[in-house]
Amino acid sequence: MRVLLSFPHALGAPGIGWTAWNQADSLVRAGHEVHLVAASYARPVPGAASTTASLAAGPLRVPHRAVGRDRAFAWHDRVAARVLARRPVDIVHLWPLAPGITAREARQRGIAAVREAPNTHTSHAWRTVADEVSRLGLDAERTAHTEDPAHLAMEVAEWDAVTGILAPSEPVAASFRAEGFAPERILRHRYGYRPGTRRARVRGGGRPLRVAYVGLAEPRKGLHHALRAWTDSTASTEGSFVIVGRMLPAYAEMLAPLLAHPRVEVVGFSDRVDAVLAAADVMVLPSLEEGSALVTYEAQAAGCVPLVSTAAGAVLDDGVQGLLHAPGDVAELTRQLDRLDADRSELARLSGAALDHAPELTWDAAAEALVDAYAQAIARAGVRDAAAV
Repeated sequence: MRVLLSFPHALGAPGIGWTAWNQADSLVRAGHEVHLVAASYARPVPGAASTTASLAAGPLRVPHRAVGRDRAFAWHDRVAARVLARRPVDIVHLWPLAPGITAREARQRGIAAVREAPNTHTSHAWRTVADEVSRLGLDAERTAHTEDPAHLAMEVAEWDAVTGILAPSEPVAASFRAEGFAPERILRHRYGYRPGTRRARVRGGGRPLRVAYVGLAEPRKGLHHALRAWTDSTASTEGSFVIVGRMLPAYAEMLAPLLAHPRVEVVGFSDRVDAVLAAADVMVLPSLEEGSALVTYEAQAAGCVPLVSTAAGAVLDDGVQGLLHAPGDVAELTRQLDRLDADRSELARLSGAALDHAPELTWDAAAEALVDAYAQAIARAGVRDAAAV
């Protein structure tokens, strides 16, 4: 398949840059012809058919803020549209944000275009985050999930122009359906993890329970719920709770009493997530809103049992490879921690099942699901164009 992948940020950078890079890399290694247009490249994609940098001058990267974020996104979109005009492709894969120029160009040419949805529908995400920030009594700290009408207008333009929305989890798909998107326009796929050289092991007894939280420490990801569940659990008596990730200042101030617990350690940002998960028995992620958190894939590959909310977008069966709880249900998360603290055979059962599941969660496996979604979009575009004749 011939793919044009447009990513208006640094491809390969932490966060969504890493997700998009793995998509491109796995598609190339599967034998597909991939043309890349990115703002810049934090790491190359070996074997890509072509690469274009929209916001770079030679080896120098031009920051979005140097020209203004909206202008930078619009410029990138125009560059991608020009590449599309001279590259015969079967599918256009767009990442946010862009004002829809490339998507409309694809539509005019009869080419299917899909738009990645790395989080739930933007309006849903904003409402969820705003409600939780208000409930906590925090002054709003500006994040990627702070309401921005110009941002939403760009997204709406692109959503309206594309053939379909790529949803990496059911929470994402459900949020778009709730906003009025036709179910047939929502194309399910998923994310993945990269197998490493570290040997994974089944967790069991012999030591106090070790719990890890990995991710940006912000209200949206529910660290406050995780900490309350931890302090209420039996595991907090002798076990350990490590927090790995940057912490928003006002949020950290609010959490200070919980962070002062003698069995809580704040590590901060680390690029050694694999080591953190290898050392932990359990990974907690009580997200209130999420797309499909990569750490939920990585934890299973490490044999670290995920205790995550149903909003985290984890690819697992409740009670098989991990344990799920409703967003905000601190009592249930506490019971789950108590359960694994008291019953190490249950911990071992879940850990072993997570390891068995891991081969289905790689980026190579995710590429197969992505190509299936592409095929659905191409078929849908054909039907749409035939109806227009």
